[in-house]
Amino acid sequence: MVYPREILNMLRWKEGESLAEATIWYIHRGEPGDVMRVRGSTITGFRPGFFEMEDTTIPFHRVLRIDYRGETLFEKDARAKGLS
Repeated sequence: MVYPREILNMLRWKEGESLAEATIWYIHRGEPGDVMRVRGSTITGFRPGFFEMEDTTIPFHRVLRIDYRGETLFEKDARAKGLS
């Protein structure tokens, strides 16, 4: 199984790829449907178990889906299939 951290790191560091072009869907309590979406360009760093944005950190286990250049690179479960 490929994990969200591996995918995001690949997009960040592999030549020809761009983390900024990714869309990350994750569990966010209080949002409609308890799901939020962010662009990879908002990610400011990585820590063990988390990715960081300007004002928050998101645990990798909350990531439901990662889309990149029209493809879904990661999908956690059936709940993520209904995201758009």
